Amino acid sequence: MSEAVLSVKGLTVSLPSGMDRQYAVKDVNFDLNAGEILCIIGESGSGKSVTASTVMGLLSPAMKVVSGSIHFRGDDLLTLPERARRDLRGKSLSMIFQDPLSALNPLMTVGAQIDETLVAHGWKDSAKRDAKVLELITEVGLPDPELLRHQYPFRLSGGQRQRIMIAIALALDPDILIADEPTTALDVTTQAQILELIRRIQRRKGMSVMFITHDFGVVADIADRVVVMEKGDLVEQGSAEQVLRAPEHPYTKRLIAAVPRLREHDAEAGQAPPIVLKVEGLEKTYHLKGGLFRKERTVHAVSNVAFELHRGKTLGVVGESGSGKSTMGKVLMRLSDADGGSIEFDGKDILAMSEKEFHPYRLRIQMIFQDPFASLNPRQTVGTSLVVGPIAHGMPGGAAREKARDILAQVGLDPSAFDRYPHEFSGGQRQRIGIARALMCDPDLIIADEAVSALDVSIQAQILELLAKVQRERHLAMIFITHDLRVASQICDEVLVMHRGEVVESGPPARIFRNPQRDYTRQLVAAIPGDL
Repeated sequence: MSEAVLSVKGLTVSLPSGMDRQYAVKDVNFDLNAGEILCIIGESGSGKSVTASTVMGLLSPAMKVVSGSIHFRGDDLLTLPERARRDLRGKSLSMIFQDPLSALNPLMTVGAQIDETLVAHGWKDSAKRDAKVLELITEVGLPDPELLRHQYPFRLSGGQRQRIMIAIALALDPDILIADEPTTALDVTTQAQILELIRRIQRRKGMSVMFITHDFGVVADIADRVVVMEKGDLVEQGSAEQVLRAPEHPYTKRLIAAVPRLREHDAEAGQAPPIVLKVEGLEKTYHLKGGLFRKERTVHAVSNVAFELHRGKTLGVVGESGSGKSTMGKVLMRLSDADGGSIEFDGKDILAMSEKEFHPYRLRIQMIFQDPFASLNPRQTVGTSLVVGPIAHGMPGGAAREKARDILAQVGLDPSAFDRYPHEFSGGQRQRIGIARALMCDPDLIIADEAVSALDVSIQAQILELLAKVQRERHLAMIFITHDLRVASQICDEVLVMHRGEVVESGPPARIFRNPQRDYTRQLVAAIPGDL
């Protein structure tokens, strides 16, 4: 056994009064050994991020350490003065956060933000700092470091922003790197690249890594040892092989059982139901203006896309970020104008309609968004968010409120949710509210845009089961946009694989994922994390 570089003993952290439990984490014990990757896994609310924040000294003021110790290099981090802990951050202990766009300063170039870390830790020579910034941007695999250092975060892709966060975290060669869900919102190929980057740098520098995740595929790919947490308790720990292949605790077994698997066989084709949606030659082009560090260019976000969707069936749309799948969803909803092609909904071309002509169709085509918290008005009760659309389309207020309570029950929420606000719900509950809102209008077609990508595997399984149940009962057609190929394989009848705006392959999921015909599809399948 390697020597422990970090030792957590009896850690207990209290939650504010009025929460669903007294402690965020309770009597947690584990070691992080030299040169190893330790994965901490569990659902939202399990205490894994609170544990990481406590180690870093970034715990919310509303939470208090009740007992325990965290030893690093002979010192108990919990008893060190704040100035001493601040000196350790970035230099000895460093952290990568889940959402790089919110963690990065939007008003500073990414190069300036890497430089800021060096300045904060006493690097006074500007020439040496400049050289280090370029070295770090190169090390994390970003192209043209001299050009990229002058870019602002919003100009970069999600994967590029995460690489910048890794560059900042590695700037001072820390002994311990804490990565808090760093790949959750990334597509499979970008996720694979980030995981390989962390592994490569960890091996070269001999760092210890604490990797927080809810994705067992990632655990299988990267972990040496695993800690499993449930509602603040550490319920199981051991080697990755032991925990993944022979889990002992019922909670660990449930989590692993909830991981979606690639489908082995496709269902036999029967008589095709009526066509709900027929798309031909769909086009959407963006003309991006030039600037000081970039040229003017034209982006074909959706190019000559064609497909048919039958009543009661689910069409999966998969591909990397930037492949055009979400843009296509917005064009189908007429939230964005198309530049060409036709969209026949129930036999009528909705692209050719005026906004007034299309208005009644908005009830019949509904969307479930990736981030339900961002798509719900925080100042409105859930009930108001549910009834405002139907009332605007002529439904009497009393009938709308009664229907909303019924649908909340259908999606597994207590009718009392009607009078509560979005912040009072968990992520999974908010996604149920998003589904309820889509069902309020009795749609014929639902477009789900990354509707489960940020959810824990067990919550994800519940939402997918709910969508399948609603689809069976209402005979809805669904377009399911996702970067998770396992999820697409589980729930879709047909799959479109998109790359740079074009459909490069289509067909039933087992054939697409078990026997891909195109190189791009093979790359996507090869990048699926783990072997579960």
